[in-house]
Amino acid sequence: MRSDSDRLLDILEAIASIREHAGSRQKFDEDRMIRVWCLHHVMVIGEAAARVSEATRAEHPEVPWRGVIGMRNAIVHGYFQVDWDELWNVVERDLEPLREAVAAMVDPAGSKR
Repeated sequence: MRSDSDRLLDILEAIASIREHAGSRQKFDEDRMIRVWCLHHVMVIGEAAARVSEATRAEHPEVPWRGVIGMRNAIVHGYFQVDWDELWNVVERDLEPLREAVAAMVDPAGSKR
């Protein structure tokens, strides 16, 4: 079974993958594969967040767990009506604060603090 540390590292890895490939808004709009790449990794972030233990989530209310998990659920259950503007907003404004909050939970060796 994967630990909370593993899940937190999954979140950080997915954010890094998005940041590596998302590029500019123009690139995002013009390249369907980039949009799908970002969508997939946002789902991974939400799934990993949902699998972090309740105790860890309660210890770290600074992380918007419900919003992250809710975004994953909205994508999975509303796959036929993805709002690409909203996804770009997540990529542009929400991932860095999430990365900072999750990174603060993980020590340099990669385990939960």
